[in-house]
Amino acid sequence: LVLCVSGIGAVKKFTPFISSIIPDLHLLDSSTQCFPLYWYEDTEESKGKTADLFDEAPKEISERYVRRDGITDFALNTACQQYKTSDISKEDIFYYVYGFLHSEDYRSAFDTDLKKMLARIPFVESYEDFRVFEKAGRELAHYHLNYEDIPAYSGVDVEYKKGKDEADYTVTKLRFAKKRVEGKSVNDRSTIIYNKHITIKNIPEEAYDYEVNGRSAIEWIIDRYQVRTDKKSGITNDPNDWGREHGNERYILDLLLSVITVSMESVRIIKSLPKLDFEE
Repeated sequence: LVLCVSGIGAVKKFTPFISSIIPDLHLLDSSTQCFPLYWYEDTEESKGKTADLFDEAPKEISERYVRRDGITDFALNTACQQYKTSDISKEDIFYYVYGFLHSEDYRSAFDTDLKKMLARIPFVESYEDFRVFEKAGRELAHYHLNYEDIPAYSGVDVEYKKGKDEADYTVTKLRFAKKRVEGKSVNDRSTIIYNKHITIKNIPEEAYDYEVNGRSAIEWIIDRYQVRTDKKSGITNDPNDWGREHGNERYILDLLLSVITVSMESVRIIKSLPKLDFEE
C-alpha cells in the first residue's frame, strides 16, 4: 500500500491518493511522491548481483528481502507519548495520514505550501480526533482501492431504451445531457448519455465535489473512456476492448456507476472530518 501525493511543483489542486499497485511517476500532476506502508530491502548477499539465465533458482522473497516499516519508530513513539497510550500501531498512523490529507481545512490553509514542499503532518491534539481521522483514512482507502467493486449508487436511475438484456453497452464517447439556463445551452451534470441505448439520470451534483488531480472522478471516466484515434500513428484506442476480452461488456457502465458511489462516499467522509484550526 502506497500513499501518493502531488509532487513538488505541481500546478493542479493538491491530491492524495492510495494505491495497491506500483504507481506511475506521473499518476498525479507532473510528478508524484509516494510513501509506502512497507518497503523492502535487499539482503547483503544478493546486493549488486545480476541474475542471468544460468543462476540457481532464486530464494523465496521472504528470505531475500527484509521488510521495513514506512512509518518510523519516532512517529509511533511520538503518537504514543502524546496520546498517553500504547494502543496505536504504525498502520493506524498510516491511515491517519491518509485521512488527514483529505482535510479541507488543512488543504485550504496550506494550498500554496503544498505546491512547494512535501506535506508536513502534525498529530491532532486529542486522541479521539486521531481515531476519527484514522477511521476516515481506512474508509477512504476502502473505496479508493476497491473502486471497481463498489455497488452502484442507489439514487441513480439507469434507463435502457431496449431493455437491460437487449442493451448495447458499447461506448463511443460519454457526454452530459444539455439544459437551458438563461437562454443558454449548458451541461446537465445530473444526466450522462452513455450511448444511444442507455442514459444515467439523477446523479447528485455533490458527486462532482470529489476530485482527483484537478478534476472530478466522474469526469475522468467520461474523458478517458472514449474511442480515440491518434492522429500521428493512426492507432485507435478502444476502451470497449477490455470488457470484450474479459467477457464483461458492461464493465464501463458498472465502473461509472461504482465511481459515483465512491465519489459520494468520499465527500461524505471528508465532510465528517474534525475541524482544524491552524494558527498564523
